[in-house]
Amino acid sequence: MTADAATGRLTLQAPADPATTDAVVTGVRRWLDLDADPAAIGAALSRDPAMRRFVAAHPGVRVPGAVDGFELAVRAVLGQQITVRGARTLAGRIVQAAGTPIADARDGITHTFPTAADLADASLGGLGLTGGRIATLERLSALVAGGEIDLTGAGDRVATTEALLAIPGVGPWTVAYIAMRALRDPDAFPATDLGIRRGFEALGLPATPGAIRERAERWRPYRAYAAMYLWTVAAA
Repeated sequence: MTADAATGRLTLQAPADPATTDAVVTGVRRWLDLDADPAAIGAALSRDPAMRRFVAAHPGVRVPGAVDGFELAVRAVLGQQITVRGARTLAGRIVQAAGTPIADARDGITHTFPTAADLADASLGGLGLTGGRIATLERLSALVAGGEIDLTGAGDRVATTEALLAIPGVGPWTVAYIAMRALRDPDAFPATDLGIRRGFEALGLPATPGAIRERAERWRPYRAYAAMYLWTVAAA
């Protein structure tokens, strides 16, 4: 599969097995949130005067998904309370230590991301991870590998989020982020996120935790899309 940044077009070189093509197309649709209804989402969020002009300025904002929910969850755990660059570095070390080498490596991609079973059996010491984070990743990997947590988005969202919250070291922010991107929950909302708070401040809205949660009630059932707009406002 190749991507053309100028046109936004993805080109898939069809494999011999049509079932593989169907799986890739389904994965891409989830990854790019192509089944969303931008008109309905925009209309719902525009009922809030504070959001209206930003929705009009950025129509059709979508929530990026994940091809591999487990990888997304691991990266979310790694991203807790550290910079994006730091989390990316740690993820690279994990891939090198537990991933599978690619025979025809290209474009700097040398390994596949480890499966839950591979990561559950891997030794993560010496990679720069804290003991607590190692324990969290080991528990997450074991539960996913054992089928007790389903991160494909096909299972029960409530049961999945409750199971994630029960893992020591996984907090509400992490669960909300996983729910947004891996579980495809359109109403997931990481209320404690720093970018969300900065988005509120940019809009001139009270940005205390209570005020954020109260305002976000106006955006149901599309709070995940509101989060994307707030991150856009904060970045701008």
